This record gives sequence, structure tokens and C-alpha cells, in this order.
Amino acid sequence: MYRRSTDCESPLAKAACEGCRNGQALDFSFAYAYQPIVNLRERQLFAHEALVRGPAGEPAPSVLAKVTEDNRYRFDQACRVEAIRTAAALDMQTRLSINFMPNAIYRPELCIRSTLEAAQQYGFPIERIIFETVEGEEIDDGKWLAEVLREYQRIGFMTAIDDFGAGFAGLNLLADFQPDLIKLDMDLIRGIDSSRSRQAIVRGVTEICRELDIRLIAEGIETLDECLCLTDQGIELMQGYLFSKPLFGACASAESLAWPELPR
Repeated sequence: MYRRSTDCESPLAKAACEGCRNGQALDFSFAYAYQPIVNLRERQLFAHEALVRGPAGEPAPSVLAKVTEDNRYRFDQACRVEAIRTAAALDMQTRLSINFMPNAIYRPELCIRSTLEAAQQYGFPIERIIFETVEGEEIDDGKWLAEVLREYQRIGFMTAIDDFGAGFAGLNLLADFQPDLIKLDMDLIRGIDSSRSRQAIVRGVTEICRELDIRLIAEGIETLDECLCLTDQGIELMQGYLFSKPLFGACASAESLAWPELPR
């Protein structure tokens, strides 16, 4: 039984649940760009991350600035559905990674329904959907977030902690829940090839993930030297401008990327 099962009795949760039941629409629109996550060793696409944009490709802050306490839940739900709908329309064959707002979840077994319905409606397998929670977003209750992620995993979704090392959850969240994936924060990656401290931290996280059977993704890679340094540490999954910028309303193919040459 979920500890927050009574949260839907609070005024805010009641409004959110009522809006979901009534299909209340947002008063602004948005679209998506998709950035690939690559498996460098296999030279294959592992996933695409759905990144929110304005309807004409405007940057994410132009959309997120319109998210309030009153519409946060509806926005989170609408994001999931639109990301799946667009990915299916693009005939995306990789995994789809969707960011979600942990503080917009009231009861995971209810809040996931629209996602499951969208996956069925648009024919996108749930085992190819990854839910990323942003570690940099302040979480009211880390153990509650672990329960939400555990429920998503039980249903069949993959789970990921994004921006690991940047914010509020960190090792405490990892102690309570082991996701399928961890994405290293780009500030840890920037200039790692010339930073002993960053290399040591990433080695430590890599060893933890290996012991806990968690796959590691390095994000924000911009230079070949960063890429080679991470490869030396055994990291295969990567994301960043070195491989591809986010593509508005489109997804990449393995053939379209300029793969860096790795030393033999």
C-alpha cells in the first residue's frame, strides 16, 4: 500500500485528479525534439530522449515558464502522451526516454494510466519506454520517489535517474532504489579528460553501478577527448552534441551520425 494513497484527499491532489478525469486541457501548446543516446562500442542507437520545446521549436524555458502548481499535473500527463504519440508517428525503433516531474505524482498506480493508454493506442511497447526523474529537482520525500520508480519498474517500464551528482537525491535515493540507468550530470563530464577529480568521481560511480547492475550513461559530451576519457573508464552509453544535437520533430538514425574513431 502506498503511503500517499490519501494524498488525493488534499485540495491540490483533488484538483489534479479531477482534471485528469475530465480531460482538462492545458492552455498552452508544446512539441518535442529528440536527442539520441548512443552505444558507442556497438555503434548503435540505444534510445532517444524526448526534450520539450515550444510549438515552433522554441527552447524549453519558454514552455516550462508556463508550468504552475495548478497545471503541473496536467502538464506532466500531457508530456507523456505527446512524447509517445510523436515517437510512434516518427516510427521510432529505439527506446524512448521521458522526463517526469516527481512532485506531480499523487498515486503512481493511477497517474500512470494515461501513459499505458497512450502506449496501447499508438502501438509503442512499454518495455521500450524509460522514465527519467531529474535528480536536480528538489524532492519532498525521497522514499516516496523510490516507491514511484519501483511501481513503474514493476509495470514494465525502464527507470533512470537523470543529472546524477547534481542535486537533491544522490546516493540516498540510490540506497533506496536501484534504477535500470543512471545518467551522469554534464557538469561532471565537462572537461573530464583534464580533471583528476572528475575522473576519480566518475570511476567511483562507475564501480557502484557495476556492483548494483545499473547501466551508466554519460550525458553532455561535446569533445572527442571527453568521449575517449569516458571510454577508457568503460562507459559505453553516451549522449551529447558530439553525436547529435536534439532534432526538432525528428529522430536520428545510426547511419546519420558521425561516429568517432576509437583506439583499438
